[in-house]
Amino acid sequence: MSILTQIGTGGLVVISVVAVVAGIAIAIFSQKFIFSTKSKSINEDLNKKVEDAKREAENIIKSANVEAASVTIKKREEFNQQMNQAKEEIREGERRLVKREDALEKQVELLEKREQELKSKDQSLESRTKNVEAKDKQLSTLVTQQKNQLLKITAMTFEEAKNLLLERLENECEHEMSALLERKLEETKEKSEEKAREIINFAIQRYAAEQTCEASVSTVDIPSDDMKGRIIGREGRNIRAFEKATGIDVIVDDTPGVIVVSGFDPVRREVARVSMERLIQDGRIHPTRIEELVEQTTKDVQAKILQIGKSAAVEANVNGLNSKVVYYMGSLQYRTSYGQNVLRHSIEVAFLAQAMADELGLDGSIARRAGFLHDIGKAMDHEVEGGHPAIGANYLKRFDESPIILNAVEGHHGDVAANNPYTPLVAAADAISASRPGARRETLERYIKRLEKLEEIACSFQGVDSCFAIQAGREIRVIVDAEKINDDVATKIARDIAKKIEDEMTYPGEIKVTLLREVRCIEYAR
Repeated sequence: MSILTQIGTGGLVVISVVAVVAGIAIAIFSQKFIFSTKSKSINEDLNKKVEDAKREAENIIKSANVEAASVTIKKREEFNQQMNQAKEEIREGERRLVKREDALEKQVELLEKREQELKSKDQSLESRTKNVEAKDKQLSTLVTQQKNQLLKITAMTFEEAKNLLLERLENECEHEMSALLERKLEETKEKSEEKAREIINFAIQRYAAEQTCEASVSTVDIPSDDMKGRIIGREGRNIRAFEKATGIDVIVDDTPGVIVVSGFDPVRREVARVSMERLIQDGRIHPTRIEELVEQTTKDVQAKILQIGKSAAVEANVNGLNSKVVYYMGSLQYRTSYGQNVLRHSIEVAFLAQAMADELGLDGSIARRAGFLHDIGKAMDHEVEGGHPAIGANYLKRFDESPIILNAVEGHHGDVAANNPYTPLVAAADAISASRPGARRETLERYIKRLEKLEEIACSFQGVDSCFAIQAGREIRVIVDAEKINDDVATKIARDIAKKIEDEMTYPGEIKVTLLREVRCIEYAR
């Protein structure tokens, strides 16, 4: 029998059960083994991902720290720039305050001197007043004695004698004085006008130099509008550095192909213009390069100004000038007055003054020197307070110029009284050069405003019916009401109008005031 037969049916069942249990156990063990293996790999993956996350977090923290450090450095640099700019503005304000304090101290000194002079004058006036009172008493006594003697001789009353004497004196004096004044005035007017016309015509004929009007250059051409962005720079650092180095405003607007350079000082404006042109040609535009170019350009422009001043002095034949005076004269090349170049105007005045001085028998070299230097104050009137005649005279005092030259410079606009014949000659030459046709120019708007201002001033006086500005504003004709204004008042009104025009307006040359008072008598024969 076989083994299966020997075991039997019960044994087979047991074996089957054992086999099933063993299979189940093997399956459970294998699942546990697989689960433990997977859990280990999962733990390893998790640990690896944690490590990667830690490294990535460290990298993020490092990059954040670097970026924060760069931002901090950038903000610190911007803050330092702002602080430096603020400090520079404070220093500039301190310099201005120091200048104003110096000017105020000078004014205080002048006021103290004037106060002392007034005190001395008051003392002298008091003594003179006492002397006059004493003499007045003596004269009153003598007059009383003479009146008594005349009354005894003529047997007239005091009033009769007084009236008779005054009437005769008045008639005789009035007739003789009227005739004499009329005759002398006519003779003087004819001779003075003829002689003045001859001298002025001769001077103009001798110096008929051709002169063109020049305007201040305030624009710089650029090759393309892309250059504007480079000139402005990142966050405007280039344009701020340029304005700080030159002291001139740079205006970059929508105008194609042009950058505007704006500033009050003509020399600084010229330095800024040349520097901007050199920067555009160079192409390297950054703050350091800007400072280097501006510094070099400033030296070049100063050398050019000095050479221009020397050439002008040679042309005007004026010798012995200090180099500083020559420099300021050269800087007038960049200054204009109503479109007229001030340096060319100064040379023209020098030759006109010399021609008139030679004709009058005076020293032509003195007149030429005074005429050449008369407007030097315009080269520094933006730095020093006051009018350019006084500024120029005070500056020339440092270089031991003669009192004649100083008076001519200070008095060529009538600010001080002339103490020599050269001062009115320079004033006349200045007026001739400024008022000749083509010497100066004005815009249409300013021209119309000047004419309207003239008529407004004239019409502001009581009794004026109408007024008209004629001859391009060089003459104002005023018509008054003859019933309200008599001849004496008319003369006073004309003088007051001229005075008010001088006080309230600025104009080249002179303005003639002609006042007309017309009386019309109309009757009808029937």
